[in-house]
Amino acid sequence: MGCHVATDDDVVLLDATGAPSGSAPRSAVHGAATPLHLAFSCHVQDAAGRVLVTRRALGKRTWPGVWTNAVCGHPRPGERVGDAVVRRAREELGAHLGGLRLVLPEFRYRAVDASGVVENEVCPVYVARLEGDLRPDPAEVMEVTWAEPTELGEAIRLAPWAFSPWLVLQARELELLGGRVDVGASAGGRS
Repeated sequence: MGCHVATDDDVVLLDATGAPSGSAPRSAVHGAATPLHLAFSCHVQDAAGRVLVTRRALGKRTWPGVWTNAVCGHPRPGERVGDAVVRRAREELGAHLGGLRLVLPEFRYRAVDASGVVENEVCPVYVARLEGDLRPDPAEVMEVTWAEPTELGEAIRLAPWAFSPWLVLQARELELLGGRVDVGASAGGRS
């Protein structure tokens, strides 16, 4: 999901079955022929059950300026996915998470950005609650908002192009994103 880091981290490459098959620098992996690799998505809720939605910074390589989930990224080789979620929440949002739980262990998608960059990921999806304040990194996040799940689901249904393709696809499966939202085939480039 094109997440920025201070160094050029390696990502875990996967074979067609989703098993690890090696690693490669993140910057070299994302292009017009992106190989299947491991990523993650995390949705963050507050005590009132609202969902944190972030707007990707305009400097992001893929899907700049679109609304998406709270945090996403890639685990490093040998790093547990849950640990990577916690690490990226600190890096992207300045946030501490509690109650991290895996909700879509086998989520997988492929999407092509307007620039031609392909995302091709096995992307386990997590849910967590925010503990403390947010201090978003402006290189990652240009705006944040808390949304009621039903309102978020309705927004995704009415304007799927305003959201990242992975968020649109996850909304079809997660109640916390407004229920099973039917956005049709135009949602985000699943191939």
